[in-house]
Amino acid sequence: MTMTKSIVNGVEQLQKAEEQFQMLQVLNESGEVVNEEAMPELTDEQLKELMKRMVYTRILDQRSISLNRQGRLGFVAPTAGQEASQIASHFALEKEDFILPAYRDTPQLLWHGVPLSQLFLWSRGHFLGGQMPEDVGALPPQIIIGAQYIQAAGVALGLKKRGKKSVAITYTGDGGASQGDFYEGMNFAGAYQAPAIFIVQNNQFAISTPVSVQSAAKTIAQKAVAAGIPGIQVDGMDPLAVYAAVSAARERAINGEGPTLIETVTFRYGPHTMAGDDPTRYRTKDMENEWELKDPLVRFRKYLETKGIWSQEEEEAIIEQAKEEIKEAIQVADKAPKQKVTDLMANMFETLPANLQEQYEIFKEKESK
Repeated sequence: MTMTKSIVNGVEQLQKAEEQFQMLQVLNESGEVVNEEAMPELTDEQLKELMKRMVYTRILDQRSISLNRQGRLGFVAPTAGQEASQIASHFALEKEDFILPAYRDTPQLLWHGVPLSQLFLWSRGHFLGGQMPEDVGALPPQIIIGAQYIQAAGVALGLKKRGKKSVAITYTGDGGASQGDFYEGMNFAGAYQAPAIFIVQNNQFAISTPVSVQSAAKTIAQKAVAAGIPGIQVDGMDPLAVYAAVSAARERAINGEGPTLIETVTFRYGPHTMAGDDPTRYRTKDMENEWELKDPLVRFRKYLETKGIWSQEEEEAIIEQAKEEIKEAIQVADKAPKQKVTDLMANMFETLPANLQEQYEIFKEKESK
């Protein structure tokens, strides 16, 4: 076979491989079941609980943005639009599982057991915000893009060596899939068959760069092939599809079958962060309108109403509960001791270098006055 024919054959093989990565969907935009075979086995109470958490998270996003604008929160990465991707994926986990989140993934930490007041302190850059509770398997949200993928591989291998029936799950955005850590983490986990779940929340833009510019690959899910692990693309606006995919990936992992890459195709309705990003500079109004029709809360609400297990009154009740608990949490955060320079230095090093020890003593003396 000539070199030219070999390349042509390679192109054909790529096209055939890409055709296999069809997006998994259970509910369409109208809340209708379009894939009975993939329907997860959830009771009516579980379905309602999932909806409650998604509604709560939408309100948390709205209030966090308001608190940021008031100067009461620091770093805030809006989550509206990604509730199905975030909350339904977490809903498929168990308490003993370990979460390695990106900076937009504070909702998963909340539902995993981290107090909301502590997450507000993390937003403010307070050192207490990064101290995860002892009974919660999680790391603080990772600011470095994609770095949590390598950490997840290590945590997952540790779980395997200890014989734990649990998984390490990590999240990044589509921009994270362009980082070297993304490939290295998956490759390591695949080589050692570590119980890891790698999720890429493809919200279409790495800040302002569209995913089509980041990679020539038609899907992010297909990148799993190079690591020798399965990959699946999921409708990230469909909570039942996300739950089904993560649940299956978890089952594989705890049964010793290794890691899985899941691409959730989703959309963030707000800016990348509240630090000055203007999405109107790189997104069209038509695009935003198109994705608003796919709203995960609207879709799931229609499905539950069709089943007769959800009402406007129930939704209003959870909205009021969320508002009250958010109000209480920010008040608790406000009462936290003011962070000092010496706190920063002491928490950065186990043993301070000589030059910093000298500065530490100077600041300590100033703070005592």
